[in-house]
Amino acid sequence: MLTATLIKGDGIGPEVADAAVRIVEAAGAPIQWDIREAGGEVMTKYGETVPDSVIHSIVRNGVALKGPLTTPIGSGFSSANVTLRRRLNLYANVRPVKSFPGMKSRFEGVDLIVIRENSEDLYSGLEHIVVPGVVESLKIITESASLRIGRYAFDYAVRHGRKKVTAVHKANIMKLADGLFLECLRRVASQFPQIEYEELIVDNTCMQLVMNPSRFDVMVMENLYGDIISDLCAGLIGGLGLTGSANVGSEGVAVFEAVHGSAPDIAGRNLANPIAITLSAAMMLSHLEQEEAAQRIQSAILQVIKAGKTLTCDLGGNATTTEITDAIIAAL
Repeated sequence: MLTATLIKGDGIGPEVADAAVRIVEAAGAPIQWDIREAGGEVMTKYGETVPDSVIHSIVRNGVALKGPLTTPIGSGFSSANVTLRRRLNLYANVRPVKSFPGMKSRFEGVDLIVIRENSEDLYSGLEHIVVPGVVESLKIITESASLRIGRYAFDYAVRHGRKKVTAVHKANIMKLADGLFLECLRRVASQFPQIEYEELIVDNTCMQLVMNPSRFDVMVMENLYGDIISDLCAGLIGGLGLTGSANVGSEGVAVFEAVHGSAPDIAGRNLANPIAITLSAAMMLSHLEQEEAAQRIQSAILQVIKAGKTLTCDLGGNATTTEITDAIIAAL
């Protein structure tokens, strides 16, 4: 029996997390859950969004499955997601984006991987007030982090039989910061002659994605670009409710999560779509070398979406969380 930390999260988090647990159990995966609390709703209990007990649990178990966590906009407490990434050194975010037959979307046949550097850049939130009315945000790019994410992207491409890596940047303007990132990616690329390598400016990348996403395979980029582009890519296949996500650390620790919001407006109403967190759970199972259970879950989700009879409202249907969960379990 394998043990994984389970963080159900805020808003709809407990509903979709419970659904994912049901599906994992129905698939026969040998997982027992170490349930921990984190996020905005635990601030009043612990005075922090990520208690030490959560970190200790994840380090001990090596893996975690996480529901959505609330982050205030413009003020309030800092992001629990960023805190987890920093404290666990989760330097690589991996977001597979693949079309679902039967799901109406702008494109068909999309099959790409967004790999995002998770530890630095503007997204780190290093900012201060210079004088009243003037705020300075610091963009930090280091050689070590750039080389590390570059190696991860190329290693991923090799392991998964991918053919091309695209480095996304804005080095035409940020010549030092993004220039360093590209210099590091070129050094890594030279060690993988079997993988095609290209560089693309971030704004052009966005245009190309909405015109012809099939030109992309593995994409690697800095933190802020990755945050934006990964959501854009999700929109190509039907939205954030259809994409799993992994955050991988250098010490063998990995956190798998639903990347959509906590949707407090529908929390507790049995309306939330559990597919994203379930796909993340399948990624976790693959990471734990439980490939058969992972493939069964992915196939069951494909069957339910292709049938089109039991879909939640965000996918164009009117099924409840319970109904789509039952349908996925039946498809197993």
